Amino acid sequence: MERAFKLVPTSSRSAAAAPLNSLAKNVGSVAVLLCTFNGGRFLRDQLESIAAQSHSNWMIYASDDGSTDETVEILQQYQKIWGEDRLVLSQGPQSGFTNNFLTVLGRACGQHAYYAFCDQDDHWHPAKLQRALSWLERQPVRQPSLYCGRTRVIDVTGKALGFSPLFSKRPSFENALMQSLAGGNTMVINQAACSLLRETSTDMPLVCHDWWTYLLVTGCGGNVYYDPTPTLDYRQHNQNVIGANTSIKSRLNRLVHMLKGSLREWNTTNIAALNTLSSRLTPDNAESLKRFEQARNAPLTTRVKLMVSSRFYRQTLLGNLGLALAVLIKRI
Repeated sequence: MERAFKLVPTSSRSAAAAPLNSLAKNVGSVAVLLCTFNGGRFLRDQLESIAAQSHSNWMIYASDDGSTDETVEILQQYQKIWGEDRLVLSQGPQSGFTNNFLTVLGRACGQHAYYAFCDQDDHWHPAKLQRALSWLERQPVRQPSLYCGRTRVIDVTGKALGFSPLFSKRPSFENALMQSLAGGNTMVINQAACSLLRETSTDMPLVCHDWWTYLLVTGCGGNVYYDPTPTLDYRQHNQNVIGANTSIKSRLNRLVHMLKGSLREWNTTNIAALNTLSSRLTPDNAESLKRFEQARNAPLTTRVKLMVSSRFYRQTLLGNLGLALAVLIKRI
């Protein structure tokens, strides 16, 4: 049931940037998949930054997961001003943010050329979508393709705090089995990748939608591009589901947490999910997955040999040192 609220006009910039005319579902159409939960504090800023995109052919699919603050009212306000051809609002499954993202992706899938995951509290740079499409439009239409990248980290006031780690090694399935490459808030995929993700069962446990996207696209022979240039501001605050990873201290803390068992637990979840779609993996990647499964439970000498010969890797020196330790103490 929709809640009653008093319409509060937003800035003229957003209204001008989002005319009420219907959007043609053409080659450049982007579905912005916005998942919300008690995000009213920063939601207006995020919506305004979407309205200010240099690529204007977008449509927001907002899925709210049971907010009790002003989130739904804000979305309804923007929907009234922009029109339902710019912002569609639906109720989420209320079973976690990953399932919310996959659910809203399912609603939009097949109606657009590209799909962009969107968090509720970021601020997109004006060229975010355009940079993604500049690469995606050069990829084969039938091949799953994923654009992702680096972020700038800001505080609640908008002050810059730093950047997410800069990854320089090539994206691959061998890397995806070891780590997630980039935040979902940076990810834009084509229709082929959207159709692939839609095969995911909503009942299947997943670590995170962004890691799953990286695993599935690379595992099924798709293309991935990691953009070293930040295209959005990730807002760090005490309600973040996943915090920023900008300092040596924060990276060490994550490493310790992983070595205590979380990495092995995540890998178990990822492997189980991949096995449900094993027929979609390329032969080489199916073999890599098999070797990783074998390595996890093998004696030390065999475990090391399998990991080295399979060329599994993480993106940074610290990450690879942590991976080597995890292999030695059987925490992979």
